[in-house]
Order: sequence, then structure tokens, then C-alpha cells
Amino acid sequence: LQTFRPKKRFPVGTLRYNLHKQAQATLHSGVDLRAAVRLPVNENFDDWLAVHTVDFFNRINLLYGTIADVCTAKSCPTMSGGSRYEYLWQDGVSYKKPTRLPAPDYIYLLMDWIEIRINDESIFPSNTAVPFPRDFRQVCKKILTRLFRVFVHVYIHHFDRLSQLGAEPHANTLYKHFYFFITEYAMVSTKELDALVCSVCLF
Repeated sequence: LQTFRPKKRFPVGTLRYNLHKQAQATLHSGVDLRAAVRLPVNENFDDWLAVHTVDFFNRINLLYGTIADVCTAKSCPTMSGGSRYEYLWQDGVSYKKPTRLPAPDYIYLLMDWIEIRINDESIFPSNTAVPFPRDFRQVCKKILTRLFRVFVHVYIHHFDRLSQLGAEPHANTLYKHFYFFITEYAMVSTKELDALVCSVCLF
């Protein structure tokens, strides 16, 4: 499995870089996370969505990296979230039909799939003069929904490892931030959310 690390940065001095820094400063100030995800006055929603989608990808990627040593094909032969939820991989290219995969394989393919999209200038343009594509919000919904599944798997199957590493408080804060964002803007369906809401109580 590859080393998990942050993938994309917005160029320093750009609007999206400044929005990213503003969002980070708000988080570090200890402000209410529910308030932190609200769109700042006079800012464009697609810019706000782009910044957060990239940021959540980077942070969830790193979170998974902390427990990747115990998430193996043997310990996690399917990409599941408890006994009620199983996620099948389909990308329309190498996997044209929904396919059952071990969790680490699913997550590796997922992170690679997302990385390709967020580094595609036609989808996530670094230059603010370049417009977002018409289906940008749908692309982000799919990315965020699939990232949520990583949370589901990590929390249900590897929470003991997070606790052992002392990463539980960080993971909880990240999950709350992510949850408030995706529910504020209806980025992930209620059906998907039920997988973790029913299993973990963080609020």
C-alpha cells in the first residue's frame, strides 16, 4: 500500500488558498464546528466546496494512513461498515460492474480515483478565472460520499487502533467537521449517513 499523504495544494495567494487558510484559522480558533462550515458572506459556494473537498480528501487520506497497517486483506476481506453495510467498487473503467474488494484495495482505488479528479484542472481549476464544470457539485457529492465510507469503515472496524494511537480526539474532530459540512449542504444522502449515525454517537 502506498504512503498516504496530502495530495493537492492551492497556489499561494489565490482566492482558494485564502479561503483554505480562512477555514483553517476558524477551526484552530476553537469556534463551533457547525458555524465553521457556513459559507462566508460574499464568497462563492463552488469555491468553498472545492476548498473543503480537497481539504477533507487530504485529511481523511492521512487519517486512514494511521490505521492502514491493521487494515489488510486478511482482517478486512470486504469494504464494509459493520454487518449491515458493504461497499462495492465501480469506476466505469477497470471495474465496470460493482465489485467486491478487500477494504485496503477499495480504499487505495478510491484515493487514486479522487486524486485524479482533484488534480484535473478541468474539474478543480487552480486559476479562479477558469470556471468550474457544470457537473462540479455532483462530482464533489460523489467524492464526499465515498470519503464518508472510509470514515464508516475506520470507525466501525478500526476505532480501537485509533484509540491505541491516541488519535481518537483528532479523528472525532475531523469527523464532526466533515459531518457538519456534508449535512449543511446535503452532500451525502441520508441513506449513506445512517451507516455511521446508527453506529457511533459523537454529538
